[in-house]
Amino acid sequence: MTTEVIPGVTTEESLLHRRKRKNVKRHHRHILIGSVLSILGALIFIQLIPVGSRANPPIVVEPNWDSLETRSLAQRACFDCHSNETVWPWYSYVAPVSWMVVKDVNEGRKVFNFSEWTPAQQNASQPEEAVELVSKNLMPLPYYIILHPEADLTSLEKGQLINGLIATLTQSGEELQAEDMEKPE
Repeated sequence: MTTEVIPGVTTEESLLHRRKRKNVKRHHRHILIGSVLSILGALIFIQLIPVGSRANPPIVVEPNWDSLETRSLAQRACFDCHSNETVWPWYSYVAPVSWMVVKDVNEGRKVFNFSEWTPAQQNASQPEEAVELVSKNLMPLPYYIILHPEADLTSLEKGQLINGLIATLTQSGEELQAEDMEKPE
């Protein structure tokens, strides 16, 4: 083994300097490995935290749909969060994403549920609010569309869904305020 000679530095100092550099590299490697193992351990541990129910309760009653097309469009864009017919994808079983998915579905069902349609729900402001949110492109949520591209309705499909929801969810379309809606893009 040949040693590198640094001008003005003795061989012992040079060896000591190289050992210190190796020790620093080894120390950094240990920190990196420890950090990766800690993160993996935390990800495994959080899988044990209960998330709540992913059950799909029975369908009580649906609205009297104006057409099969309206129901089909609502099913594509709305049913995963706003019905008891949720399709639970693989990532809905992996924390921490599962926490967000279950929370969104539970909140969506609580606000507006196509599978538990009651006269009280029909008379509340939810139908008007649903049409307004779709017309303003606030529903479906942007991150939902990224994970479910089939829910990204074309402008024509959004228009059909909005008109179908108005016909389906209200006694008459006159109940909706025109200023609450924007034309689909």
